[in-house]
Amino acid sequence: MGLALFAGCFLFSVLAAANVNPEDLSVSEIEEQLQSCALVESLNEYKRATTPQTPSFTAKIFSVLFPGSPAVNALLATAYISGPPNFLLALCPPNIDPSSLSVMVAFAVGGLLGDTLFHLLPEIFLGESSPDHVSFVMVEPNKNLLLGLGIMVGFFTFVAMDKTLRIATGGEGGHDHSHSHAHADTATASTTSATVNQSTGELKQRKRAQPTQETLTSTPEKEINPSVKLGGYLNLIADFTHNITDGLALSSSFYASPTIGATTTVAVFFHEIPHEVGDFALLIQSGFSKRKAMGAQFVTAIGAFLGTLIGIAVQEFGGNGTMVEDGAASGLLGTSLTWGDMLLPFTAGTFLYVGTVAVIPELLETGKDKGAEIRQTITQFLAVAVGAGIMLLISWD
Repeated sequence: MGLALFAGCFLFSVLAAANVNPEDLSVSEIEEQLQSCALVESLNEYKRATTPQTPSFTAKIFSVLFPGSPAVNALLATAYISGPPNFLLALCPPNIDPSSLSVMVAFAVGGLLGDTLFHLLPEIFLGESSPDHVSFVMVEPNKNLLLGLGIMVGFFTFVAMDKTLRIATGGEGGHDHSHSHAHADTATASTTSATVNQSTGELKQRKRAQPTQETLTSTPEKEINPSVKLGGYLNLIADFTHNITDGLALSSSFYASPTIGATTTVAVFFHEIPHEVGDFALLIQSGFSKRKAMGAQFVTAIGAFLGTLIGIAVQEFGGNGTMVEDGAASGLLGTSLTWGDMLLPFTAGTFLYVGTVAVIPELLETGKDKGAEIRQTITQFLAVAVGAGIMLLISWD
């Protein structure tokens, strides 16, 4: 507080001596004037002297993975989060149970919330710290309100998407509910057939005596169930839209800073693995063959590249996060914000929704075996802690 007041008083005294009106300066120009303050210059020298000269291990990895401009790095990150999770589907058995992914989902929740709370929100409201000089936070009227509005818009955009999917599926629920519904239908059908076989011995004997062609013809009848089939196609549409928002998140984060971009890529990658495997299982239950289900997932991955290209276009033509030079009034609603600056708050809002409302209810589901549920809960909490801990470690380092 004392440093801020001293620097502010020093700045205005310098401007007054030079007959410069502070209202005529942009935020970036005020920042430059502050950096010329003698006290701030001494702080900059101290910061440069105490900053480690050798890059950290994570910084070296990120520099290899993302060696280009923000646009190039965003496209590379999209390839990283789209390619490997889809190729992993080749190793998945067709009868995989999405409920077995609870630990991986918990790990993804920790990564998403860790990235949001440790990286995105501090970057949105305070900016990224520079290793070369001290940074100042300029409090502008209504700027924080617009940033908060961007977070809310991102959050409720996903609320609208989820609600639309629930209405389209006849109230059966969104992504997670579709999975559980399909399992319930399969379990009910198998239980019913077993009951019929036990109650009628003759029918059971006839089934054993008949050739397997009858069994083969009965299987497709279950696969072409209209409600289950509709759920599979609607899930593909939702997955495509979700991937667009992932692309927007990657582009906006890399334009904010390389560190934010790299950590956001890690968080999205953690989330994509259980997400893709769960969607793959739903498509198999909807009647897709393994090859067609993998092909459909590759098609939805195009949405991530589309979102990345849209985000790059917004950043390049709508402002890339730098402050405008013509004064505060030339930004959004009289602030220094540009349209490009609003993508990162939108991303934070979508991550908050996916990490809380969309996923945590799945982790809250319990069974009747209390001992097994306690063990699973402890494992899930440990997975959340590991996911968030990785994000905290990257931010700290």
